[in-house]
Amino acid sequence: MNLSELIEKKQFIILDGGFGTQLAARIDIGSDSPAIVNITHPDIITDIHRSYIDAGADIVFSSTFVANSYKLAGTGYSVEEVVRAAVTNARNAAKGTDTLVALDIGPSGRMMEPNGDMTFDEAYDLFSEVVKAGADLADLIVVETMTDLYEMRAAVIAAKENSDLPVICTMTFEKGGKTFTGTEASSMALTMSGLGVSALGMNCSLGPEDFIPLLDEISKWTDLPLIAKPNAGLPDPITGEYSIGPEEFAEQVAKFADHGAKFIGGCCGTDPEYIKKVAEVYRSKTYKKQEHRSFTAVCTAEKTVEISDPVIIGERINPTGKKALKEALRRGDMDHILELALKEAEEGAAILDVNAGVPQVDEKQVIVDIVKKLQGNVIQPLQIDSGDPEAIEAALRVYAGKATINSVNGTEASLSSILPLAAKYGAAVVGLTLDENGIPKTAEQRVQIAEKILDRALALGIRKEDVFIDCLTLTVSAETGAAMQTLDALQEVKNKLGLKTVLGVSNISFGLPARSVVNSAFLQMALARGLDMPIMDPGDPLMIRAMDTNALISGADENAASYISKYTDYTDNSGSLSSAADQKSEQSGKENDLVYLIQNGLEEQACSLVKSMLETEEPLDVISKRLIPVMDKTGEDFEKGRLFIPQLLTTAKTAQKAFDVVKDKIAENGQEGTSRGTVIIATVKGDVHDIGKNIARVVMDNYGYTIIDLGKDVSPETVVDEVLKTGAKLVGLSALMTTTLPNMEATVKLIKEKALDCMIMVGGAVVTEEYARMIGADYYVPDAQASAKAAGAVYSR
Repeated sequence: MNLSELIEKKQFIILDGGFGTQLAARIDIGSDSPAIVNITHPDIITDIHRSYIDAGADIVFSSTFVANSYKLAGTGYSVEEVVRAAVTNARNAAKGTDTLVALDIGPSGRMMEPNGDMTFDEAYDLFSEVVKAGADLADLIVVETMTDLYEMRAAVIAAKENSDLPVICTMTFEKGGKTFTGTEASSMALTMSGLGVSALGMNCSLGPEDFIPLLDEISKWTDLPLIAKPNAGLPDPITGEYSIGPEEFAEQVAKFADHGAKFIGGCCGTDPEYIKKVAEVYRSKTYKKQEHRSFTAVCTAEKTVEISDPVIIGERINPTGKKALKEALRRGDMDHILELALKEAEEGAAILDVNAGVPQVDEKQVIVDIVKKLQGNVIQPLQIDSGDPEAIEAALRVYAGKATINSVNGTEASLSSILPLAAKYGAAVVGLTLDENGIPKTAEQRVQIAEKILDRALALGIRKEDVFIDCLTLTVSAETGAAMQTLDALQEVKNKLGLKTVLGVSNISFGLPARSVVNSAFLQMALARGLDMPIMDPGDPLMIRAMDTNALISGADENAASYISKYTDYTDNSGSLSSAADQKSEQSGKENDLVYLIQNGLEEQACSLVKSMLETEEPLDVISKRLIPVMDKTGEDFEKGRLFIPQLLTTAKTAQKAFDVVKDKIAENGQEGTSRGTVIIATVKGDVHDIGKNIARVVMDNYGYTIIDLGKDVSPETVVDEVLKTGAKLVGLSALMTTTLPNMEATVKLIKEKALDCMIMVGGAVVTEEYARMIGADYYVPDAQASAKAAGAVYSR
């Protein structure tokens, strides 16, 4: 039996439970990787798998969650050895049953750029190695417990490109509906559905009741079967016991049947008894697939844009007719491009068109650089604007979300090279109504090309909702009457084919004076005919007024609320036909706003501003009165949910560049740099999870503290030796696993015995404030910003 047959045959598919917690209960792994137990104690691994199969699991996950080259480094075992042993153990346990074996792929253990230093290609290679090692022994591949959509894409693409096995995947969300790195549930659903996975959902972090609203949200954005593997509540950091027992767990999980779940299992804390109770509950239930709704949407990890009412596609990152942008592209000035993107986003662009087509520029490399730069600093989805299939694929490959391709056309060369890319990467696509004969004169001929593009897209499995048609705007001064053909074609595409429409609006006015007047009038006409996505300058006030009044008159602006709010104090008595550039509001002074520059990753401008400050201010004053307040403001925004981990790290990295400018000035003056204090950080013995610690390191470093990072799996004695050696007044300890909490307590105890005046802060997913107090820690730090606050409290005493 394969996965497709299992989905067809069974009302519900029962998954296994918390393998890691079961393994920890049976063997003391110590500082070794749990993955190597597959080789050293295969009988234990096989027995755990068999216990879940006996409980009713239809699929078991191989014990390869941490079996990758990064996490196995230093163990003496290769990825191939461990993965093949693990899948073989699971296969042996399933022998004689219909239970399927999934090759389990967990997070790499490193942070991907821009939050970390791992590139997409490095992540892809790491995950590919796992797939190649074990896919031939497994029935399917599961990518699980992901928090970063970029990393999840790398793993799924590696699985799809290196095996023929079906792939299912899950992310781990927090109560607010986002992951640790800020990925939205809707973005995960859109992106993974587009990559062709067989089922998707969530696991870990939360208990069953917190899964229900997330299941409802995910089901709005996909018609795939949903997966739900919750924890058994929260662990008690003292006893390690979870808050929900098997009976209560099954009772709560039973509600998933009414919320679209098809695959049901357990995560941390769920032993075979939990899975047995779940299997019993679901024997009498009938699968209710959620009703599919038609929608059009694109996304980044942090933002989903549903295209129901008209939305603006920003046109500024297109070098046509823009000398400054062409020069920036030639010299690789990504800050200039980022500044354009930030401005467009601020002015209301929902999607940003990105084009790097400039002579003497490596378009493929530059468009990749732009995508990487923008997706680390803006949350608006991108439209990849190129006619080069290689450049398009390179950009799509590194894009963390669901993008739009601009564009395909009716020529065979374009249809056969670009539409397959949209299908492979789950992108939406703009279809231009031209073919080998050029742009047709009549509306009817353009609609025929649109039908041809749609038919070819549908044949490749691209959703109708993901095909947008551009009926092409011609210059009215040179093509009298062409504008009406465009509008007629647009209306027919909208009404007859039912497709979303795109137009490059400003093309209408080339060669004419008062272009904004022409553009805005044409925009109003196009909106009335059914235009969904005008490509335009969101900073042109006449164009924005046309969008606002259209929303008002069409009823999209309910009760005229937005219009009234925006235009209550509006006056315009000028009667002028001046250009749009003259009509734009005065510059906001953002170039002198250090908070804005640093939070948005504008490194060159931030450094330039700091240099100008140093001309009149003392270096230490710039640190204490300028840079530290920026970090404080960022911390406040983070705590209030206005920023997430990617923005926090962007701020920290940009601030580091600004700090370096000050440090250089101090050195130039012949002064010694000053540190606000030394902080030692470490992940406790037995624990190999260090992403949270690494984020705290970056943030505290930018507050001016000297950070000594001892790494992961650090013994109490090593920590104490470093405290005594350096005289540090603060130690930060992290732990993710309940099984390593005793080592945290032992480290705290030893520090208190040996270094009486050293304070201790503790954090990590399983650490609570109550536990921190119980073991004698001085500070409980739930996140990186809290670590900086604790350091400030210690070194300001």
